[in-house]
Amino acid sequence: MAECEAAAALGPVGPGYRFSRPHTFDEAQVRAFALAAGDENPLHHDAAFAQGTRFGGLIASATHTTSLLMGLTASHFATKGKVLGMNFSVDLLRPVRASETVLIEWRVTSMAAHSKGGCVLELQGAIKSADDRTSVLAQGTVLFTPAS
Repeated sequence: MAECEAAAALGPVGPGYRFSRPHTFDEAQVRAFALAAGDENPLHHDAAFAQGTRFGGLIASATHTTSLLMGLTASHFATKGKVLGMNFSVDLLRPVRASETVLIEWRVTSMAAHSKGGCVLELQGAIKSADDRTSVLAQGTVLFTPAS
């Protein structure tokens, strides 16, 4: 990819740049998020039903986990300039349990100048459990314009 004209202003942001944060789910949060998102699958809000499934309890909805992934890109880059999400895709590999603490992380894989200014950042992300197993794998593209 073409080199980003604003690379000098980006400082450490570039290929290899990483950012992350932990998140702890709880049953009330998992229930509320799923229902607010319109996801009425009982795996996310009916503990008695979920207990009888192969998961043995409530699991977070995909809308919940992917929202946290995308939200981290927005909140992280917004502290450094302007950011606009352009594209995200996810692979749901393992369930995230309603009482689990995970690490939400992203890595910049490439950077290119955008024709109207700023940089297009390609990202690889994941949600990992405490035992370092990947539950959700993601790819994203954001348009980032560093603060002057």
